[in-house]
Amino acid sequence: METVDLLLHPVRLRIVYALSGGRVRTTAELCERLTDVPKTTVYRHVGLLAAGGVLEIAAERRVRGAVERHYRLRRDRAAIDPEAGAAMSLEDHRQGFAAAMAALLAEFGAYLDRPGAEPYADLVGYRQGILWLSDEELAEAAGQVQAVLAARAGNPATPERRPRLLSLIQFPTEEPPPSAGPVAGGRS
Repeated sequence: METVDLLLHPVRLRIVYALSGGRVRTTAELCERLTDVPKTTVYRHVGLLAAGGVLEIAAERRVRGAVERHYRLRRDRAAIDPEAGAAMSLEDHRQGFAAAMAALLAEFGAYLDRPGAEPYADLVGYRQGILWLSDEELAEAAGQVQAVLAARAGNPATPERRPRLLSLIQFPTEEPPPSAGPVAGGRS
């Protein structure tokens, strides 16, 4: 299965999220984390991610006669590379966006269902707005955001830090205006 196909699924995305930051977990631990997903579904998707090389076995041990595998994410395989992204069809993009939104909704629901969830105190945010940007300005802003996030991407887990799911979504909302030509009654 292609990496694009592996990652464009809400349950598999949530497994990737659960293993981010260098975390190592068993499938049973992933089931505990994804309580809204049937265990058989979690096991099936872990198997697909492992077979596709997105997950690797970090350790194995015998538990009551069965082999318990501890999985970790292969960061080099947990993203869609630029060439594959450029080759995606419009339907692939529609499916990818739907998978990302479904995973985001499920993760937010799981957060709200946790005892002691306090969105305001936890600095939860979900804002939207329109920015008028040229392609060059968008590329510059994206680079700046990427630099800010890259500076923190290697943060190790500490008692003060919590994993936070951050989603950045951007797309044009309208067709570009036609080229500006001479204005009637004005100068060109």
